[in-house]
Amino acid sequence: MIAEEIVRLEGIGKVHGDPATGLRVLRDVKLSIRKGEFVGIVGASGSGKTTLMNILGCLDRASGGSYVLDGQDVSALDDDALSSVRNRSIGFVFQSFQLIPQLTVLENVEVPLYYGQVRRHRRKERAEELLAIVGLSHRLGHYPTQLSGGECQRVAIARALANEPAMILADEPTGNLDTKSGEEVLALLVELNRQGRTVLMVTHNPEIAARLPRVVEIRDGAVLKDSGA
Repeated sequence: MIAEEIVRLEGIGKVHGDPATGLRVLRDVKLSIRKGEFVGIVGASGSGKTTLMNILGCLDRASGGSYVLDGQDVSALDDDALSSVRNRSIGFVFQSFQLIPQLTVLENVEVPLYYGQVRRHRRKERAEELLAIVGLSHRLGHYPTQLSGGECQRVAIARALANEPAMILADEPTGNLDTKSGEEVLALLVELNRQGRTVLMVTHNPEIAARLPRVVEIRDGAVLKDSGA
């Protein structure tokens, strides 16, 4: 049985500035990703991969083309609707973790649940469940400044899972980590994917890219290679 698509991009373009004379960052990008895939996005600085990830994450809009996410065409949604899709369907993991330093580990994981209007008791319960999954049940009351980089990233992954997103977007999730912590974070993402979660990961690390089941290379704003095509 072939898994259904979770992402379909058709003719995606992105121009900064005037459509005729502005800087063209993406050119006619076509990409299909099925549920349960683990896809690496690679490319040199300035290749357009960050812009592509921002569009995939509904953080930016394409200048042209269509984007269907989990069965919904999000190309023409207004800002409020796009924000709702982003909060409901996408879990973000950033290189810089983006945890809130004034909140405990538990409270950081509860944040998306709070915005999702989940009741307090269930928020705490769900956050505890997720922190157990990433191996941090012993750190619930700690603050981000009391954690290692690898632990911070695991908290960020737990937070990304809070609303049961359709996919996880990980932007250089091992970039700020030492080798051992990076391996642990990658192993966690691989395990989450093995359990059926869709993962898209930007990486500059060729050793990590070589270990991924599918790699899409972006160059000069276009898909140069796609090992899954």
